[in-house]
Order: sequence, then C-alpha cells, then structure tokens
Amino acid sequence: MDQFQIETAQNISITQNTSNLGERMLAYIIDSFVIGVYTILVFILLASLDMDLFDQWAYYLVMSIPAFLYYLLFETFSDGKTIGKGLMSLRVVKLDGSKPSFANYFVRWVLRIIDVVLTSGGGAVLTILIRGKGQRLGDIAAGTTVISEKKKVSLKDTLLRELPKDYKPQFPQVTVFKDSEIQTIKELYDKSKLNGDHNVIVSLDKKIKEVTGIQTTLHPIQFVDEVIKDYNYYTQKM
Repeated sequence: MDQFQIETAQNISITQNTSNLGERMLAYIIDSFVIGVYTILVFILLASLDMDLFDQWAYYLVMSIPAFLYYLLFETFSDGKTIGKGLMSLRVVKLDGSKPSFANYFVRWVLRIIDVVLTSGGGAVLTILIRGKGQRLGDIAAGTTVISEKKKVSLKDTLLRELPKDYKPQFPQVTVFKDSEIQTIKELYDKSKLNGDHNVIVSLDKKIKEVTGIQTTLHPIQFVDEVIKDYNYYTQKM
C-alpha cells in the first residue's frame, strides 16, 4: 500500500494510505453491480407498464439519469464514497487531505469517460501504476486521490511493548500518566526516533521529568524508552 504525506493547515504532517488496485477494482465491480441491478429493475418496471415503445424509451432516458450520474451523486453527497468505495473503506480526498468540492468530483466524473469507460478501465490502471498516489487521469486533473481508511494495527502501533520475563522497572512514578498520555509519548518517541529528530525526544525527556519528578543520568532516548517500558510493566501487572 503506497503512502503519501500531506500538510494540514496547522503544518502537521499526516501519512495517508492510498488505495491499491485490487481494492479499487473490487469497489468498481460492486458499483457496476449496483448500477446493473438498478438498470434491470428499470427495464422490468417499464416492461410491466402498458405504453408504446416511444414512451418507454422516453421514460427510460429519464429513469436512467441516476445510473448515469451515479458516481458524481454518491461521491458528492456521501463524503467521497460510492457504495463500492464505502464497502471497501475507500474515500476520495484532495491531495492536501481536505474534502473535494463539487468541481473536483465533476472533473473526476467527466474524465471517467476516458480512463475508465472508453478503455474498459485499462487507462485508469496504467495511469495509477505510472503516476502513483492512487491517481487515475481524472484524479490528476481534479487534484484528488482515493485513500484507504483501513487501519493496519501492529504491536508497535499499540501501547503495548514486549518485555522480557526478567524485566525490572526503574521508575514507578510513571503510573501518574494516563494511557492516552503514554500513547502520545510513545507515538512522538517512535516517530522522532525514526526521523532522527532528537530535539523532540529531548523535549519529551524534560516534560516527563517535570511531571514525575524523576532524576536520572540516562540519555534522553534511553530514558523515554524506559518510561514507556516501565508503564507497560506496571499496567500489565494491574
């Protein structure tokens, strides 16, 4: 699953997961099924009515409008989701992470004729593979993409840390923190360690010592890591 960074208005970087081809194809199949069922029901209804062929054709043109505008209507009024996208936990967003406008959805819908309808989806697949960021031609023109809202949870994304059986905690004062506070500390610590942002870890070190009153000669990166482990130790024993 590809990822891309967006910057919010508060200058906070957020990593978004773009949807993969498999998810988008399944969503497309579901949406096509919905449109197909609706169209069949329209035919059945019109066939049951006693009217001439010209009138049936006129009614069909009117009643097929929802199917024709399916993607535009659903994405506009369902926060970037169609029925298929909703079932696959996908959503259309702008590249800055904000909600697209009607104009964005309209551009995507119009260009669907080129990269989905006329090429049987081949144009969309090729563009997504080459362009990246989950963008087909319509997305590129509209400045949008399709993200996956599925959250992959692993051990490192949770509060828990694996501890050795003979682990001995050093700082019982860490129990003054709440789960949510330690989770925030852990997320900042892990991200800062990954990005080599030592200043954030130093700030965490200072703040933890202010709150707990702990005095230690441990290096900030060791101390913060120890605090997280100790909190896990004490909370697991409760």
